[in-house]
Amino acid sequence: MAQKVAVIGCGHWGKNLVRNFLELDALGLVCEQSDEGRIRAKQIAEDCNLTDSFQDVLDSEISAVVIASPAETHYELAKAALLAGKDAFVEKPLALTLAEGNELLEIAESKGRVLMVGHVLEYHPGILKLHSLIREGELGKVNYIYSNRLSLGKIRREENILWSFAPHDIAIILRIVGELPFQVAASGGNYIQPNIADVTVTNLLFNNGVRAHIFVSWLHPFKEQRLVVVGSKKMASFDDVGKSLVLYDQRVDASPDGPVPIKGEGVEVEYDSAEPLKQECRAFLEAIESRQSPLTDGRSAVNVLAVLQAAQRSLMTNGDVVSM
Repeated sequence: MAQKVAVIGCGHWGKNLVRNFLELDALGLVCEQSDEGRIRAKQIAEDCNLTDSFQDVLDSEISAVVIASPAETHYELAKAALLAGKDAFVEKPLALTLAEGNELLEIAESKGRVLMVGHVLEYHPGILKLHSLIREGELGKVNYIYSNRLSLGKIRREENILWSFAPHDIAIILRIVGELPFQVAASGGNYIQPNIADVTVTNLLFNNGVRAHIFVSWLHPFKEQRLVVVGSKKMASFDDVGKSLVLYDQRVDASPDGPVPIKGEGVEVEYDSAEPLKQECRAFLEAIESRQSPLTDGRSAVNVLAVLQAAQRSLMTNGDVVSM
C-alpha cells in the first residue's frame, strides 16, 4: 500500500503501532517528545523520520495520523489533525467526554476525513469467529454476555480503570447485540489513588432483553481476559490469555417438572492466528485508500463513549441506574 502515516507517540502502546506500520511499509513519520521514546522509535525503525513537534506533522504532506499519546490528549490532537485535513486513527478512548467525541465525529464528516478508533479486539480473529457463530445462529438467541478484564497494573493516573480497560469490552458487546443499552449501572472503588477507580462492575440492559456485565480491575492476583456469551442453544467462551474459543453444547430446557440443565462437552473452535493489531492497522490503510468507513469508525467510537459516560455517572452516584 502506498499510503504513509505519522504515528504520534512511541511509548508503551505506540511502539507496537510503529512496528506494525513499518512492517506494512506505511510508516512515514514518528512524532515523539521524549528522548526515551525517540531512541525506542529508532530501535524499531532505524531509518524512520523523527520529530518532536506535532506541528511538523500537521505541516507535512502525510495525509493520515495515528494517535497513541496519553488519553487526555486524544481530543486535542485528533481535532487539530482533522481540521488540517488529515485522516485520523485514534487509540481508545477517542476522547474523555461524549461531547468531545461527537465534535470529532462532526468535524470528520464535514471534512470528509476517515476517523477510526483503536478498539483492537474487534479485529481479533477469535472475536470475529465468535461473531460469525452468533450470526449463523449456532448459539441461538443471545441472552447474557459477561466479560472479565483483570490484572495487576498497569495503574494509570489520567483515567480510571473503567475508561482504560472497559472500552474494548463495551465495543464488542455493542457489536454483538447490535444496539445501545437503555440502562447502565456501575459500581466500584478507588483504593490506590483518590477519585480514580481501580475496580468497576458495569451492568448493561438492552431493549431486546439481553443483559451484560463488565468486570474490570488492575488490582487482581492473576491476569484474565475472558468473554462469555450465553445463548438459548449453546454457550461460548473466548479466553484471550489462554488463546482459545470454546463452544459449549449447554443450555437449559423446559420440562413438565421444571427447567432442566443440559450439560455437554466444550469443543475448541479454531480461528486464524493473525495479529489483531496488524489487522487493525491494515484496516486503517484500507479505509484511507478506499474512503470507506472502517469497522471501528467514529460512530462506533461515540457509541462506546456514550456507554462509558453513562457508566461514569452511575459510578459517581454509587451505582444509581442511568437511562440512555
